[in-house]
Amino acid sequence: MGEHGSGEQGWAAVDAYLVEELVPESAALVAARDAGRAAGLPAIEVAPTEGRLLWLLCRIAGAQRVLEFGTLAGYSTLWFADAVGPQGHVTTLEIDPAHAAVARDNFVRAGVADRVRLVEGPAGDSVEGLIAQGEDAFDLVFIDADKPSNARYLDLAVRLSHPGTVIVVDNVVRRGEVADAGSDDPRVTGSREVLHALGTHPRLDATALQTVGAKGWDGFALARVRD
Repeated sequence: MGEHGSGEQGWAAVDAYLVEELVPESAALVAARDAGRAAGLPAIEVAPTEGRLLWLLCRIAGAQRVLEFGTLAGYSTLWFADAVGPQGHVTTLEIDPAHAAVARDNFVRAGVADRVRLVEGPAGDSVEGLIAQGEDAFDLVFIDADKPSNARYLDLAVRLSHPGTVIVVDNVVRRGEVADAGSDDPRVTGSREVLHALGTHPRLDATALQTVGAKGWDGFALARVRD
């Protein structure tokens, strides 16, 4: 099987190799992750390889306006801020004031605070407020907040979309538990609900992929709003 073997140890070794070869992780990104650790935030931000994927999706879609459910320390937000460039804009939603404070410091350190709007409070309520205020549609939406609310977040994302908007829903595989129809884990049922919604929504074309890596076995869903 090679010197790294299989399983999570091998997955992490491959991730490290892929990052070294393919992912130009900036000093600002490294500092943001370190700041989150120093502040005691959970180590649940996207892996560098997924951050680069989100960056690429923005660039491929030509996204200038990004909406993010779940900020944490702002690691993925920084990938988006770099992808949209100085003329773009990222709105990110965070319920925890302590997380928001760390993220704001990270945005200032990275020099992108002028293109990032952090909205504190429950994400669903925050987006309802944006809709009520006549917020313009977003080009890409990343859903990575509390998993039981995924289906609600998807509905809100579509309401703030236009034809061609890209929607990414993270952490939908749950170490394979998503295939268990009898699970009573709200994170699993939330993932099952959003996958069903993606597959049946009249305005969406969607798929989902399993992933393995330094963060274990999981996956994400990817959708596009129909023309």
